[in-house]
Amino acid sequence: QVQLVESGGGLVQAGGSLRLSCAASGRTSSSYAMGWFRQAPGKGREFVAAISWSGGTTNYADSVKGRFTISRDNVKNTVYLQMNSLKPDDTAVYYCAAGRLGTYYSGPRENEYAYWGQGTQVTVSS
Repeated sequence: QVQLVESGGGLVQAGGSLRLSCAASGRTSSSYAMGWFRQAPGKGREFVAAISWSGGTTNYADSVKGRFTISRDNVKNTVYLQMNSLKPDDTAVYYCAAGRLGTYYSGPRENEYAYWGQGTQVTVSS
């Protein structure tokens, strides 16, 4: 089992920045593909970004490309999401997710991920 805990959310003005962290614990002796998703009020959960277990492959939703950066530190068992130039439309609960054991990279589909954090709220004011 892997436990994921997100942190770093909060309230920020449009144009500002936040960095989310996702700390993994439990069975972390093997690295996992990781992803970030978000769910805005009244909407379904959507893909934001993904990173391979080595960090060599990344992918982003078109809506965040050029503004968000996903990265990881496998020594610290932590994945980050640096969010710049935030917009009110970025307001959502952000979730990190870990892929299935042994998978190098998991893409944008939720069913590719086996473990989920509890989420952290990001609110961007206009």
